Amino acid sequence: MTTPSALRLIVMGVSGCGKSTMATALGSQLGLDMVDGDDLHLPASVAKMRAGIALDDADRWPWLDRIGQYLSTPHEQGRVVACSALKRSYRDRLREQAGDVCFVFLDGDFELIQKRMQQRVGHYMQPGLLDSQFRTLEKPQADETDVIHLPITEPVQTMVQAALQALQTLRHPAL
Repeated sequence: MTTPSALRLIVMGVSGCGKSTMATALGSQLGLDMVDGDDLHLPASVAKMRAGIALDDADRWPWLDRIGQYLSTPHEQGRVVACSALKRSYRDRLREQAGDVCFVFLDGDFELIQKRMQQRVGHYMQPGLLDSQFRTLEKPQADETDVIHLPITEPVQTMVQAALQALQTLRHPAL
């Protein structure tokens, strides 16, 4: 289990919203280890997405467990993961596995994210799967008090600063 003061962040949202970029920027700013949740998918799941087949819960549960294990592995400063965490049940599973986590929800509209995905090169997640991502998405609700909500229309550095301010407001012990 991580030390109580270690910061554990999950940058979440649909594919193409900028999770990896934001998680990398936050990790750099805060000195956190960072992993892209995409790197923790099983090869069979990656093959499904490459083929344009949406993942189901049976594909996602073991993946979420690997992410939770990564977050709960001791690290002095903490860790950050880019992970879609589309459903509340997924976020709850991550909370159970990793303990005191904070989610940074990158929220954007379908058209903007679709445009970003169409411009992406070399990613296995097909733009045609964006519909299923939005259908699956359960936006965090007000009772999920460990979620920072950020619109993706801002520049990354502006979003990083907003996330840092929100973390201080939450009075996270690692800050």
